[in-house]
Order: sequence, then C-alpha cells, then structure tokens
Amino acid sequence: MKKQLFLLGFAICSMTMVGQTEKKESWYFKLGGSYFLQTASTEFPVVGGQLPNRDVYEGTLGNNKLASRESVTGSFGEGFRAGVTGGYRFNTRLGVEMGVNYYTSKTKTMAQTTNRLISVNQTNGAATYLSFTADGEIKAFDLAPALVLFLGESHGFEPYTKVGVIVPVHGTLDIETNRDFKTFVGANQVAETKAYSKDVVKPNPTIGFMAALGTSYKLGKNISAFAEVEYRNFTVHGKTKETEIYTENGVDKLNQTTSFREASYAAIHTNYVDRLDVKSNNKEYNAAGYDSTKPMDELSSYVGISGLGLTLGLKYSL
Repeated sequence: MKKQLFLLGFAICSMTMVGQTEKKESWYFKLGGSYFLQTASTEFPVVGGQLPNRDVYEGTLGNNKLASRESVTGSFGEGFRAGVTGGYRFNTRLGVEMGVNYYTSKTKTMAQTTNRLISVNQTNGAATYLSFTADGEIKAFDLAPALVLFLGESHGFEPYTKVGVIVPVHGTLDIETNRDFKTFVGANQVAETKAYSKDVVKPNPTIGFMAALGTSYKLGKNISAFAEVEYRNFTVHGKTKETEIYTENGVDKLNQTTSFREASYAAIHTNYVDRLDVKSNNKEYNAAGYDSTKPMDELSSYVGISGLGLTLGLKYSL
C-alpha cells in the first residue's frame, strides 16, 4: 500500500514538474483592433413615433398616398473595435483573459419617409409635406472576460480558442433625425423648414456571449503577432431617451414650442416600459392623466449587436 501511494505521489510530482517545465509565461497583454460584420438582421424599433419602414408617398392633397413601403431591418453589429486585453496562463493549455474594448458601430438608417402630407391649412389651402431620415449609431465600452484553451505551438504558431461573455459598462445609441418640411400653395413652394434632432438612448444592464478562434505567431522573445476570428451575440434594451439637440434651419429650438414640435419635458425625455395602459404617462393611453412635466412612457426598444469580426494585434508576454 505504501509503495503504491509513493508511486502515485511520484507520478503527481512528475506531472507537476513537467507542467512547470513546459509553462512559457504567466501574464501577457494584447493590443488589437477589430472590424465586425453584422450576422443577424432584425426590425428596428419605433423612432420618434415613426415605424421602422422606408415609405414613399406620391401625389398632392387628397391624392397623397403611400406608393411603396419597405421594412427597415438590420443590426448594429457592423463596426470598429479597439481594445486592450490582459491574460494569465495557468499552464501550457489553460488561461483566462479580461478585455477592455471600445466599439463604434456603422451608422444605420432606422426609418425613412418621403413626401408625406402632414397638414393642410383650411384657410389658404397651404399643404405641408414631410420627408425625414433617422440614422442610428452605437458607441460603447465593454468588459470581456473569457476562458482560453491553447492548442499547442508549432513552427512559431500557437492556435487557441476562447469563450466568454460581454458586459457593456457604458454606451449609448445616438439617433440623428433630419426632417424637411415643405409647404406649398398649389404648385408654388411658400416655405421650408429643415429640422435636425439628436436623441440619446441609454441602455439597461445586459450581457452577451462571445467565442473566438485565433493564433499567435512569435516575432521575438516576448513579442508575438496575433489574429482572431470572433463571433459575438447580444441585445441592448433601452432604458431612457433624451433629446439633446433640436434645431430648425440651424437655430436652436430645443426648449421652444414651434409649428412642428412641442417643447415640454415629456417631449424631450422618455422612459421605456414593457407595457402601456391607462396608468402610463402617455397621451394616447392616458390623456386625462398625462403630465407633460414628467418623462413620457414609451414601449421598450431593443437593438441587436450580433457580429462576426477579425481582430489583428500584438501580444507581449512577461
């Protein structure tokens, strides 16, 4: 029995010594840049009361009708990312990483309308038509803890795979909307107002999933180049929205009532909720109890940031 325990202990010690001999580094740091392509498209949320459609209207006055409608779909998974990563190797095969990244998405059109009749002055017959485009962009910082499995080194290359989660720590969805109001009396244009607004949506806490396959290539004693193909998948759920900029023909009108916009606290601030009913601070559902001095309640919005990306960078091993 003692002999068997001695042999078992010797085997364990031998394995430990082999693992220590093969271990190449404990800590390492990576600096890289990425470009992602979106992998899934979904319908965008309602933007400023406008459905996520690309609508084209034709005709004037009583003949102004919807000529075509196209759903606007997509995600904010396409864009650039820059990040730094710290890693620790427990042995030649297993390690952990923590990445800190900044991501900015490609601008996406979320809703669009052309030549829609919105009002008619019954006194002089002046008709006002609206064309607008709403574009969104996500900017975010995130943390990305991951478990890394190293697959062995050969000819300077060391492939590896990793899985982990994505935890956004700060970010916004910025929606810029350009509206063009044109007023006609008969065939003559008598007025035009170009309105611009910037809405900033802040998210609820969320978490996503990531998986990557990569390889490093040794350039020197402590320096390596690396490349990774990464897939990530997560959804952002809006919490609040605030209009930060509103201008008409270049003039600040954020806190002023105009022909096209109400200037109230509710018109500038929004709370996203999962349900609208007679208790909500929303004119459509609770006209009697609507309070314009409080944020307006609107249904929750969701946007996707799923993507497949390529990361290139340098790795420094201690």
